[in-house]
Amino acid sequence: MIKPDLDQPLPDELGSVHFVGIGGSGMSGIARLLLEAGHRVTGSDLRDTDAVRELRDAGATVHIGHDAAHVGDADTLIVTGALWQDNPEYQRALAEGLPVLHRSQALHWLIRSHRLISVAGAHGKTTSTGMIVTALRELGTDPGFVNGGVIAGYGRSSAYGADDLFVVEADESDGSFLLYDTAIALITNVDADHLDHYGDQAAFEDAFVAFAQNASEFVVASSDDPGTLAVTARLTDTKLVTFGHAETADVQVREVVADGPVSFVIRYDGADLPLRLAVPGAHNAVNAAGAFAVLATLGFEPERIVRALEVFSGTGRRFELHGEVRGVRVFDDYAHHPTEVEAALSTARSVIGSGRVIAIHQPHLYSRTRMMAGEFAEVYERLADHTVVLDVYGAREDPEPGVTGALVADRFADPARVDFIPDSQAAADRVAEIARDGDLVMTLSCGDVYRIIPQVLDALGAER
Repeated sequence: MIKPDLDQPLPDELGSVHFVGIGGSGMSGIARLLLEAGHRVTGSDLRDTDAVRELRDAGATVHIGHDAAHVGDADTLIVTGALWQDNPEYQRALAEGLPVLHRSQALHWLIRSHRLISVAGAHGKTTSTGMIVTALRELGTDPGFVNGGVIAGYGRSSAYGADDLFVVEADESDGSFLLYDTAIALITNVDADHLDHYGDQAAFEDAFVAFAQNASEFVVASSDDPGTLAVTARLTDTKLVTFGHAETADVQVREVVADGPVSFVIRYDGADLPLRLAVPGAHNAVNAAGAFAVLATLGFEPERIVRALEVFSGTGRRFELHGEVRGVRVFDDYAHHPTEVEAALSTARSVIGSGRVIAIHQPHLYSRTRMMAGEFAEVYERLADHTVVLDVYGAREDPEPGVTGALVADRFADPARVDFIPDSQAAADRVAEIARDGDLVMTLSCGDVYRIIPQVLDALGAER
């Protein structure tokens, strides 16, 4: 994989830009912003997805497959860290001396003059970003934004706004969240992840300390998460606002009821504010409290913030319903870390009633699978009635000998509760064989596990 030089100076102008992997969740949002800013945008991707088709409709030229000729007369190449060194478009740009920017550098160039709200954390970033953007719009502002998932209420993951505020989901996975000139930082949690990049938890926390210290106005951070507490204890000369269940939190979450769309009470500045979200999951009460803390510290009236947050209707690939066949609902979720899986499955259990939860787990990254196989197995066995494990989605990593989805399946205490089935059609057929009326099926991964969903729906509908 390529390791982008995040220290290289940005060009004064990007000119015509070419994206390698333009259909990715982060890349497609930035491409749309550049189109809206008047740039000529081209790109390539391996598959003709909805995101690719939407970019074409917006004016981009997108090729399927990678070829050096696709670069054309572009002035700047934009890439992700998931790109292989031998990619022909990348190699042509190097040969011609074109500027090659990581997607975060392109975003930094775009938003360099805005007042930036950066949302970072191992989990909850996309939902928290969507909540802030939705509420700001409901409160009468017009912020720009780039999110890692489509905000359901707007049908898109990015937009240029007319106001000075700009909200970004800041990616900590490779340290690129340190590029941004952040005014307001929101830290959802600092749960150990991306250790393939950082090496250990200490280095991961160091990056968040730097991120928070760089915020020029204030930092909003969890009062509950141990990693976040370790980070905030090291901050100096920083205006800190906390949120969570802790009695000491500036924005406290109380009286959570999660049997369907989650309702709870926010205690802030001596007042209790009831709130009922349009989305399920106890974890979303905490995400909403973080968004509330950002908006309240910006000066918006608390009662109006609560009403604005209630409008938020979710983001793509976060407990997203894809269909129902013979009484079996099929959901997709981006969860790819044990903590995220626990939140997603807990949400499923809160809405399933007397039915069962059947999980389809696609391990993401060889390193994460090797290090966390036992943690994944524990949470799936505890919260899902049955789990089908696919093989590893390697993304930016080379395969590791002996690291397959079987590592997770083999760690189940009860082997009758799990199947390791690398073939997607066979996995879909197994799910359909198990599922019955009233059950909930959920795919979980930030890889391409969602591609199995049509197979599952078809298998559920087949004669049995």
